[in-house]
Amino acid sequence: MRPFADLLAGRAIVPTHPGFDGTPRPADLNSIRDLALFYNEMLEEDTTVIGNSIGGWIAAEMASLGSPRLVRAVLVNAVGLDVPDHPVTDVRTLAPAELAALSFHDPALMAADPSRRGPDVAALAAYTGMRMTDPTLRDRLKTVSLPVRVVWGESDGIVSPAYGRAYADAIPGAEFTLLPRAGHLPQLEAPERLPSAI
Repeated sequence: MRPFADLLAGRAIVPTHPGFDGTPRPADLNSIRDLALFYNEMLEEDTTVIGNSIGGWIAAEMASLGSPRLVRAVLVNAVGLDVPDHPVTDVRTLAPAELAALSFHDPALMAADPSRRGPDVAALAAYTGMRMTDPTLRDRLKTVSLPVRVVWGESDGIVSPAYGRAYADAIPGAEFTLLPRAGHLPQLEAPERLPSAI
């Protein structure tokens, strides 16, 4: 995420969620909502939060909590919302090539780096129970009063653009932007085009 954050002209803080990338996870942080509360408490100035996938779910939860320091949220291919007609793809059993095919508009351009660690499954399980949705989130999103933009890579095979539109529809006044030639991780696949969409 850091190369994309650099495109934001040094105005971005890119946290590593507790429990990810070998960091400790406090025992009282055991849900996405807990992480949202944790981050909202850390805000010391007016902030726009941008989150992708699980990070988008965290951003949605942060927005639902109504922190006075959170002034805008951008959800990029976020998970978390229960949309029965457009479920989140279960990626737990997919081979790396299958995951890449679902994640990127052009998987050939995004070859896997064998030196990079895979997903932090233990941390993800601690926060989500490996369920990528929360059936109670939709009701909390009804109370969001800050500006929200939902940005979606049109080639996302993990969570479809229809899922993204449903996310935007669940948040009062949210705007939806479809990003062409991008999949689930536009900050990696289309970093030069994502800033203008957010």
